Amino acid sequence: MNRRTFLEQSALAGAAFSSLPLLGALRRAAPYRLALIGSGWWGMNILREAVAGGESKVVAICDVDESQSKKANEELSKLTSDRPKIYRDYREMLSKEKPEIVIVATPDHWHALCCIAAIEAGAHVYVEKPISHTIMEGRAMVNAARKYGKTVQVGTHRRISPHNVSGMEFLKSGKAGKIGMARAFVHYGGGAGTVVPDEEPPKGLDWDMWCGPAPLVPYNKTIHPRGFRQRLDFANGTLGDWGIHWLDQVLWWTEEKYPKKVYSTGGRAIKKDNSDTPDHQIAVYDFEDFTLQWEHRTFAGNNAEKTHPQQAVGVYFYGTEGTFHMGWLDGWTFYPTDAKKPIIHQDAQLHKPDDQNIKELWADFMNAISTKRLPVSDIELGQRSTNLALLGMLSYKLGRSIEWDGAKEIITNDPEANKLLSRDYRGEWKYPKV
Repeated sequence: MNRRTFLEQSALAGAAFSSLPLLGALRRAAPYRLALIGSGWWGMNILREAVAGGESKVVAICDVDESQSKKANEELSKLTSDRPKIYRDYREMLSKEKPEIVIVATPDHWHALCCIAAIEAGAHVYVEKPISHTIMEGRAMVNAARKYGKTVQVGTHRRISPHNVSGMEFLKSGKAGKIGMARAFVHYGGGAGTVVPDEEPPKGLDWDMWCGPAPLVPYNKTIHPRGFRQRLDFANGTLGDWGIHWLDQVLWWTEEKYPKKVYSTGGRAIKKDNSDTPDHQIAVYDFEDFTLQWEHRTFAGNNAEKTHPQQAVGVYFYGTEGTFHMGWLDGWTFYPTDAKKPIIHQDAQLHKPDDQNIKELWADFMNAISTKRLPVSDIELGQRSTNLALLGMLSYKLGRSIEWDGAKEIITNDPEANKLLSRDYRGEWKYPKV
């Protein structure tokens, strides 16, 4: 097959794959009752696609920040005639509105409690990645989905992006040869930053509820909105945020479900701001048949490492027939070992805003609900990818390597490390066990 034929067939396959859910959903006579928990930037990206899909009625928006829920409601009023009720407490919302579908787009430390409560209340759930803040939360989420028979889609939209789908077909077909190593990476520039003083929470923000099961720390605008990923109390830094997308691509390619050994190192060489996550980090995952390496840096961005004019992100798969780069804005590219063979490339097909494929992932979610099949980003797949990121952070915090028994979900012969698989919750909140 020549380059042109392959690309034409791959493009057709990708287009067909991404459009099937849009056409194949079994529509009900009445729309699903839909609720959104977490109405910020990304939550609204998801809700827009849910509304555009035309199979749901938005009955509730829940957010501890009134400014966010108000803004979300105002935008929603321009998109649909739905008039949702506004809540601060997701428990009250679930009890009163009884939604059939719930979007969980909160900060990471809330994902498990909101997702499990929605499942137990009878709802199917679309939960953002990473699925959890600690590893045992993710296990409880998988258990809840299976116990109650609910569809749970994770927001790893690259599982359904056309170029990612065709790229996986290329890799799984063996065209890159035997792959012995993969390197996932995210390198964005930045400086040292500055320390911003704490202050009183803005009017309309329930800061105690925002912190929820996590420690109650002083409010700081570098945490909310949108800065929580760089605070370990609430998230797991760049590896927990970006890492899951690219580690998930590797797990999608391989038949192996988890690594045997994990080691991570890094630190804060440059950053002098309010964050406490590493500004550079390397994590190495030993699988049976290959090695996976993650690396990120949030300083010293430069043109030398860019895979695209705007970024240096993605995964390199190193095979005996060549090197395959799975990217984002730049699609994918295969560089043959034989210099006489042509480079093969496929462009990305992404939606605005924010260059994503939520539309296709939401359509797949709705189709999975109606046909009672597992979605393409099922909660168990999301748990495995989240675990990779969390294990890397766990090793980083310990300062040593760990041996992972993925079947039992424990770290072997290391009681201190196993304590970090969960954490104590604050106040009234109870760590989930299902």
